This record gives sequence, structure tokens and C-alpha cells, in this order.
Amino acid sequence: QVQLVESGGGLVQAGGSLRLSCATSGRTFGSYSVGWFRQAPGKEREAIATINWNGRSTYYPDSVKGRFTISRDNAKAAVYLQMNSLKPEDTAVYYCAANGIGARVSTWSYWGQGTQVTVSS
Repeated sequence: QVQLVESGGGLVQAGGSLRLSCATSGRTFGSYSVGWFRQAPGKEREAIATINWNGRSTYYPDSVKGRFTISRDNAKAAVYLQMNSLKPEDTAVYYCAANGIGARVSTWSYWGQGTQVTVSS
């Protein structure tokens, strides 16, 4: 069992940056893929960044590629999302997840409670 707690969300102006953090529990964190997802009102949850267990493979959709960076620290059992050049369309609830396959939302086993990110124009 893995518990995930996100932090770092908030209100930021367009063009600004935020760094999300996800603290996890569970002895097997280092063996899991982890990812960040988001869900805007009226839209489906989407994957925006995933990273495999050793950090050597990442996935980003085109909508965030070059602006967002996912990283993990297995020693601290933590995962981060650096978001730069934020746009109003990035406004959503952001979720951390563990143990899944790439962009396939339904395959992810463990989820945090989410943190709100609001980007003003």
C-alpha cells in the first residue's frame, strides 16, 4: 500500500512557475513508476508527466512538453513536478499517482487527494 500527499499548488499568474511535491509512504516506493495527472472541471483526468522506477524513462504529452519536468528522489520517497511558463489552460486539480503505465489513467493503483493549481491570465 502506498499513500501519497501532494503539496505546492496555488494561484500563479500566466508565465509563472510552480513546483509540486508528492510525499509518499510505503517501503516499495522505489520499485514503482510515479506520475502527475490533472483534471479540469468538465474534463477527463489526463496524464501530464510520468517517470519509471529508476528515473530513466519519462512521458509528457505535447501540451506540457518543454514546460514541465518530473523528477523523483527514491531516498526521500518523493516525486516532484516543476511547472514553468504556466498558462491559464493549465488550471486544474493536480494528482500524484503511483504504480501505473504511462498515460493510461485506469492502470494507476494509488492516488493522492489532489492539489489545486490556478493560473490567472
